[in-house]
Amino acid sequence: MPSMDIVSEINLEEVRNATENASRELDTRFDFRGVEASFEWKKPNVIVKAEGDFQVKQLVDMLRSQLTKRKIDAKSMSVGAPEFSGRNCSATCNFKEGIEQPEAKKIVKLIKDSKLKVQAAIQGEQVRVTGKKRDDLQAVMRLVKDAELEQSFQFTNFRD
Repeated sequence: MPSMDIVSEINLEEVRNATENASRELDTRFDFRGVEASFEWKKPNVIVKAEGDFQVKQLVDMLRSQLTKRKIDAKSMSVGAPEFSGRNCSATCNFKEGIEQPEAKKIVKLIKDSKLKVQAAIQGEQVRVTGKKRDDLQAVMRLVKDAELEQSFQFTNFRD
């Protein structure tokens, strides 16, 4: 019986590489000359520091573009509120891994409401989907990708 797992994982090495590339890009940007700004990789988070709130938002956009170049979905990153200390401003970028229980329930409900002939079960931080036809599983993939959920999902362990 065909089955697959819906998971939410990110490659932290690619996140580190994207952070380093964004730091290199920061060194060449003209609008950041003479400004104290930096990216700091603290596994699994990235801390963005600059002199102002607007500059922090620009740095987050730079990081987001580097993540996209490295094929990491921007939905997996959540940016915390800017924190001010003295004349510096910083924000922490967190990366979501694993599917939490409420999000997994939304996925299962979405699959059941679609009337496809598959079964979905929550197993820890992943959702296992089984069905009689592989086409049904591919329809579930399309359904989950097209749904406006706040997280990025990958499909692993596809078995016939």
